[in-house]
Amino acid sequence: MEHYYSQNPSVSHDENKILFKTKDIKLDLITDSGVFSKKRVDFGSELLINSTPSITGEILDIGCGYGVIGISLSFLNPSAKVTMIDINERAVDLANRNIQLNHASNVKAIQSDGFSKVTGKFDVIVSNPPIRTGKKVIYPIFEQSIEYLNTKGSIYIVIQKKQGAKSAVDKLESIYGNCEVINKDAGYWILKSTKTV
Repeated sequence: MEHYYSQNPSVSHDENKILFKTKDIKLDLITDSGVFSKKRVDFGSELLINSTPSITGEILDIGCGYGVIGISLSFLNPSAKVTMIDINERAVDLANRNIQLNHASNVKAIQSDGFSKVTGKFDVIVSNPPIRTGKKVIYPIFEQSIEYLNTKGSIYIVIQKKQGAKSAVDKLESIYGNCEVINKDAGYWILKSTKTV
């Protein structure tokens, strides 16, 4: 079965345009079949956007889909630089089109299987990870993320309680030595871990 985390979805195109509003921003977003949450921005992504503090440095959005998290953070943090990555080529194409559609100047999207095409280090990593891929896919991303953070940089993850939030806390604690739940709403948890050394 093909999923939104397939590298090159073969499902027929069915493009749609949605409007997303949160805080002081309003985005027009092109979506399509073969990407996550095509009909509307999912609650978890919006909660992650609204739970991430102000940032002035480099931001990495892992598993960006059509780009709502990274583009939103680029507008909320105009002095930051945002890089968005996804394994799904269709999602990355949409993310780049949405960057242009919304005239976002401080954000870019690249196709990358995990961190394979990522260079440099970041002050913040954000992710609404593809939980349905399972721990064998998600946990290596958690493990590798610490190598791409600057010291005192933080990773912010949104995950539903019923989809393994508690075990994700334990996993992040084992990697970073810390993990706090900074927000909870409607069964979604926002997790934060910080690279201390």
